[in-house]
Formats: sequence, C-alpha cells, structure tokens
Amino acid sequence: MIHPEIHENRPLILASASPRRKALRRQIGLPFRALPSGVDEQGSSGDPDDLAVRLSLRKAREVCLKAPASWILGADTLVVVGRRVLGKPLDAEEARAMLRLLSGTEHRVVTGFCILDPEGNQAACRAVSTRVRFRVLETAEIKGYVASGEPFGKAGAYAIQGIGAFMVESISGSYTNVVGLPVCAVVSSLLAAGALQTFPLPTASG
Repeated sequence: MIHPEIHENRPLILASASPRRKALRRQIGLPFRALPSGVDEQGSSGDPDDLAVRLSLRKAREVCLKAPASWILGADTLVVVGRRVLGKPLDAEEARAMLRLLSGTEHRVVTGFCILDPEGNQAACRAVSTRVRFRVLETAEIKGYVASGEPFGKAGAYAIQGIGAFMVESISGSYTNVVGLPVCAVVSSLLAAGALQTFPLPTASG
C-alpha cells in the first residue's frame, strides 16, 4: 500500500464515524485514525455550504479536545434540493419522502471539511459541491431500496457507491465528494497546510 509521509509525533485524525469516509482514506492510503466527534448533525439551518463547513469545524474542534497535538480533519456531507437540506433519514417514511423528492431531479451534494493543526488553529476550511441527477423512480423501486436498509445513515437517503447507484443518471463534479469526502480537495489542503509532507510516497518496489 502507498502511504504518505507524515510527522510521526503529530498524527492525523479523522473526526468521523462514517464507514464511507474510513473506506476512502484506506483506499488512497491516508493514515488517519478515526475518532467520532459525537456532534449532533440534526436540526441545524442556514446556507448549505456554510452549514456543512460549520458542522465540519464543530466536529474537528470536538475531537481536538480528545486528541490534542494532532492534525484533525472534520467533514460533513449534506444533500441539497433547491434551498432544502436533506440530512440522514430518521425512519423509512422519511427515507421514502426524500427519494420521492430526488426522483427525476438534479440536486447538490455538499461536503464541508475543516483541518485543524496540532495547535488547534484552522489550517483549512472549505465546501465542495457536486451535482447529481436522478432518473425518475417508480414507487416500487423506492420501497424496495428503502427495504434494503441502505438509505439509513446516509445524507439524502442513498449511497452512490452501493445499491443506490441504480438511481443516479449523471454527476458533475467529484465522485468521492458524493461518497462523503472530496479526496482531491482534502489531499491538496493537507499538503498545503503541512499535515502531509508528500503524497503519495513511492512503494518499496518503486
């Protein structure tokens, strides 16, 4: 596996319990240790891009208290239809309602992320947006997808990297952003902030 060079005495910590984000960082070889923040994502309001950044900063600051002297990455993903923000569905009825709203339309997936340096200062905070278009969904398809259980724990009630891919007609922008972490923007920001010295490192055989 390719591993980026990091400062050994200043670890990288991902302020998230999301299996999708952990899978992405494993996929590209980012040596983050995951530490959930416990921040409540429900009930917040405001401009979607600003909201995603604010929530990601809250997560990063919460974890910073638990793991001082570390580089912290917080992230939060929202699905936006017009000015309406869709979080994670609380039950099957809400999941079906979200999917009916997304059916046959274009929406935005916004991920805000913030990086805190080992002193707890903001090294980077930004939002990345991807446009996603769903095909028209039949009622039976929506019911069947919700019954699969996949929509739960997912912003907008779907997972593009899973069964939910059957609903996605097209995307414009970062695919990994829709999964939950805009890898290109995050790695660029980690390099610019000095959290990574280089990326990726040559393999032993290289």
